[in-house]
Amino acid sequence: MAVAAEVKAGDVDFKTELVTHLSAVRALARSLCGGTALADDLTQEALIKAWASRDSFTPGTNMRAWLCTILRNVFYSHIRRHAREIQDVEGVHAGKLVAQPEQQGHVELQDLAEAMQKLPEDQREALMLVAAAGFSYEEAADICGCAVGTIKSRVSRARQTLLQMFDGGDDAPRPVNVRINPASLAAMMQAAVPAGRYRN
Repeated sequence: MAVAAEVKAGDVDFKTELVTHLSAVRALARSLCGGTALADDLTQEALIKAWASRDSFTPGTNMRAWLCTILRNVFYSHIRRHAREIQDVEGVHAGKLVAQPEQQGHVELQDLAEAMQKLPEDQREALMLVAAAGFSYEEAADICGCAVGTIKSRVSRARQTLLQMFDGGDDAPRPVNVRINPASLAAMMQAAVPAGRYRN
């Protein structure tokens, strides 16, 4: 009887901590999937896998990084399973279902989101982990299974590509509807990645 009570207390602690990281996991899923309903499905699948594997989690370690690693693996498994499906990569059909934002800030964020979807997947993932999810370079490297320098390089290249997209660089692909100015983009990226954390 005492063993069962101990297990239930452990499950309650695990569930409580799991819930605190739900928004970070969901945000990463939305960034990987482009903000579609698929992100919610993958988040749910990742949380189910985390719950099923809760015995393998070591209490006191970084649960958010553990959950994001599970989500990342779920995302790549989904891509492999659905590689031959026709996708709405450009969001043409999805864009028809959404009302256009009325405030300039929302428009700029929408443009930034569209531009980020044009980044190579590894750069977008690194930028979202460090800038949006708030992981350190070391944590992001652990999640992605690569060296810290690789993460720093990917974040740097992602930021430079975004700045080129909005600054009108000739080599960079431009978003379909560019309404954001380079100064706003730089300010948003600086707010997302505090000075000092970004440097190589």
